[in-house]
Amino acid sequence: MENFDWTSFTKKIAIKADLATIYNAWTKSGELEKWFLKEADFFNAADETIDKNNNASQGNGYEWLWYLYDDNMKGTLKSVNGKDQLQFTFEGTCLVDVNLSEFNGYTIVELKQHNIPTDDSSKKFVRLGCSNGWHFYLCNLKSVYEGGLDLRNKDADLDPMINN
Repeated sequence: MENFDWTSFTKKIAIKADLATIYNAWTKSGELEKWFLKEADFFNAADETIDKNNNASQGNGYEWLWYLYDDNMKGTLKSVNGKDQLQFTFEGTCLVDVNLSEFNGYTIVELKQHNIPTDDSSKKFVRLGCSNGWHFYLCNLKSVYEGGLDLRNKDADLDPMINN
């Protein structure tokens, strides 16, 4: 494990959907709730909630809540270009870059989480935990936008599983 990068990871997936649809999946609260979050809210500089059908923009804050977890996450959209790129804070000081491109009728989603601290807790819960989490949620993004099937476990009577 001496050459293992604890500070970042990258995930890629091809989705048979147009780029604008997938961009909206990342920047509209209502779309994030279809594949990723139980509740998603973006806030403008005046701390007013942005309509769930409107795209968030650079500098907007967010508050996200997942199914079956009580902890919410707050962060900021650091960079948003309105077309194919965004960056947001995640898990404290970490950054997540999402870059979209088109290839042969697919939208390629490339996600990079970086600036991960290297203390033991961050290695376990952020580097390894988020890598597994993003793996599932990117697969769910594909499932929802290609076929409409949401794979998330939303049943609190079931122990945590790979789909939550």
